[in-house]
Amino acid sequence: MTQWAQVLVSPAVNVCFDYVRHPHRLNRPLIRLDKASKLGDIKIDPSDFSSHFREASWEEALDYASGGLRQIRDEHGSSAMAGFGSAKCSNEEAYVFQKLVRAGFGTNNVDHCTRLCHASSVAALLEGIGSGAVSAPFMAAEESDCIILIGANPTSNHPVAATFFKQAAKQGTILILMDPRKTQLQRHATHTLQFKPGTDVAMLNAILHAIIEEGLYDREYVSQHTEGFESLSRHVREFSPENMQNVCGIDAETLRTVARKYAASRASIIFWGMGISQHVHGTDNARCLIALSLITGQIGRPGTGLHPLRGQNNVQGASDAGLIPMMYPDYQPVFEENPKARFEDAWGTSLDPEKGLTVVEIMRAIHDGQIRSMYIMGENPAMSDPDVKHAREALASLQHLVVQDIFLTETAFHADVILPASAWPEKDGTVTNTNRQIQMGRQALQLPGEARPDWWITTEIGKRIGMEWNYESPSDIYQEMASVMPSLNNISWGRIENEGSVTYPCDAPDRPGNDIVFEDGFPTQNGKGKIVPAGIISPDELPDEDFPMILSTGRQLEHWHTGAMTRRASVLDEIEPEAVATLSFDTLQKLSLEPGERIQVSTRRGSIELVARMDNAVPEDMVFVPFCYVEAAANILTNPALDPIGKIPEFKFCAARVSAA
Repeated sequence: MTQWAQVLVSPAVNVCFDYVRHPHRLNRPLIRLDKASKLGDIKIDPSDFSSHFREASWEEALDYASGGLRQIRDEHGSSAMAGFGSAKCSNEEAYVFQKLVRAGFGTNNVDHCTRLCHASSVAALLEGIGSGAVSAPFMAAEESDCIILIGANPTSNHPVAATFFKQAAKQGTILILMDPRKTQLQRHATHTLQFKPGTDVAMLNAILHAIIEEGLYDREYVSQHTEGFESLSRHVREFSPENMQNVCGIDAETLRTVARKYAASRASIIFWGMGISQHVHGTDNARCLIALSLITGQIGRPGTGLHPLRGQNNVQGASDAGLIPMMYPDYQPVFEENPKARFEDAWGTSLDPEKGLTVVEIMRAIHDGQIRSMYIMGENPAMSDPDVKHAREALASLQHLVVQDIFLTETAFHADVILPASAWPEKDGTVTNTNRQIQMGRQALQLPGEARPDWWITTEIGKRIGMEWNYESPSDIYQEMASVMPSLNNISWGRIENEGSVTYPCDAPDRPGNDIVFEDGFPTQNGKGKIVPAGIISPDELPDEDFPMILSTGRQLEHWHTGAMTRRASVLDEIEPEAVATLSFDTLQKLSLEPGERIQVSTRRGSIELVARMDNAVPEDMVFVPFCYVEAAANILTNPALDPIGKIPEFKFCAARVSAA
């Protein structure tokens, strides 16, 4: 790694830390007033919550929180319980939270925001190569001759990674961009494929067809390290670039040129973002990318590989730690007897053998009367879930809701008890970034008021519902994690403290971790990568006469996720203070609208009002809306239809209408 790259920091991080001392910080536990109603559309002023909550001692609040959870479990059974953890917390906090839900509540109904960003990618990766993590870090771009970047806008969402892509392009690396929207990286790109929204599989199958038809695949690698090639070869015969060019909007010659450059390159690597994963065909999109890598042997060597750019700072670590409903830590299936027996032995209790419900499924189960109580740590589903009116009504109908957070979020509006937690600069713990680097975080600031570290709060609730826990620090939790997670072999807490960061997997305590993995095969049953053909599945909701446009949602450079932190960071909020929707010049003209005008964006689920902004990066007849603005919550509009395998909602595509407000 070059010296300049080692100190790169996201511009948002550089200026956002005043959020931790914002006047809205929670610093004492709160209990809901008996007279305070619960309504799905409730709004509470975070600076004056006295109409709905009263302050309480920690003893009272913890007893009240755990008492309600215990009562629902004992009266209605474990299946009436659920928990959402957070990718903004540490690995240790994620681990102890999922352990509480599994061993304390007795259910696998535990999930977090990975379900809303890369669940379909992880499903395809586990199926195809036996691991849900990246095969190479984004620094591998420095050693690549060809980079495919698809469904991602890293200059806004992964600015540090974007610097590596820019530098690689400047040094002569072929950079191929694929996205319905243009991005700032286009000026660095060799090829830009601005394909029609929702046609990813058609385009990628055409590229696969060209590689196989022209004999550009690596026969030796395919024979030794993969299975399913013949099935793929038969499947993509009908997907020639000539047949698919009108479907995806990219001419056949460009598709063939890209296929040749990717396949023939000495070292090619694929990066992708949530433009791939947030579709009902997200798993199929990722299957195509995995197939591209496997049939060309572009994996397991420097400068090659597969890398889904992760959405939050610790979404990799939280997933590794088991904060997902169908996997124990290290992606060990809850429904298989051997992993289940190992964790029952480690945790000293019997465990549920059934897969748990995912984020959106839990909200549906609340409406159906199945889920009655939840414990939510650091997540804000009242803003992040699709069709949030449905989600907010679900939260409001719970018999008992415990929320643990640093602010009175839109989710906390519906809580029975609120527990004031710690921001990242206020605690010790590890996180695992998108590169598989386990990094040590050290407390730099004192907690405000009576706020407490998240691991401590979860541990105290665990004790009160019958868990015999005696964790005294994050290092105690990490030590237990290392005993049940083979990925942490040779990586002790002390080593991370001394080195600051260690990449997993690691072969020995005195050797560096392996940046590049799968050099000699894959962690599958037969050691081979599995090629899975993908057919064309249309988006769940297509434009029609009433809703003739396409809505796509995502993030901005300045504001992160639901905005709970960055909109309380003064500099960032000053740069982007109001909700905007971006449309192309031609679309604005067609609708007789002007930039700066207030507009209404509507879908079958609702409407929001916000300011029009011109951006020709957005294709014609599409509107792009960031989802961080509570006053114009994009997820009022989004479609809760799920990918059938990854269970991820289709945030990137639904039918919409735009008009003057």
